[in-house]
Amino acid sequence: MQKPLIVVTGAAGALGRAVAADFIEHGAKLVLVDLDAGALESLYSRYGGDHLRVATDLVDPTASATALGKVFAEHGAAKALCNIAGGFDAGAPVHETKAGVWRRMQDLNVATLVNACSAAVPGMIAARSGRIVNVAAASAVTGKPGMGAYCAAKSAVARLTESMALELRGHGINVNAVAPSIIDTPANRAAMPGVDPAAWVSPRDLAAVIRFLASDDAVAIHGAIIPVVGLA
Repeated sequence: MQKPLIVVTGAAGALGRAVAADFIEHGAKLVLVDLDAGALESLYSRYGGDHLRVATDLVDPTASATALGKVFAEHGAAKALCNIAGGFDAGAPVHETKAGVWRRMQDLNVATLVNACSAAVPGMIAARSGRIVNVAAASAVTGKPGMGAYCAAKSAVARLTESMALELRGHGINVNAVAPSIIDTPANRAAMPGVDPAAWVSPRDLAAVIRFLASDDAVAIHGAIIPVVGLA
């Protein structure tokens, strides 16, 4: 029996690694996507040919379409697409935020999602089946001081999730998102050394929610933005 094909973007990042590990543990065949080819090789080469490693720039629509289109042409449509790729920036108030920060937040959090979906959704529509899981943010439900660019980008992720859910549910495709609070990653611990991470969300716990939304058990859920906030 052929294993379902699961696409995980941002697969070399802290959350991407946790999501990939969770799916691998449960027997899925993965398409591991990241900009960093070296990181993909070092993290996943031990699995041999069981999982596909795709190094591409998801911010670039042409590169995304070419790289993922080749995978789908050879291996069939994705059963699920987990849009984990993203980024964070904070500090300056809105009126002082540089143009490059606005652009970077939209590129990393929105363009990567849109370009991955553009490549994966046509095959899902043809198969009349699919799951898409995006990553919004609990902190972006309302505006936050010093986080305007990030909040705007993650709010866009939430609204795109809701729009796509309404557009695609008639094709047998579910689109949902998780909205985590602070994720317990090495980068966050380094950035906030005086904060107790016990209340943060573990990548493993967040990955389990993502895997649920990518499963057939979530067939009745459309357009949900699910808070995953640990003990915060």
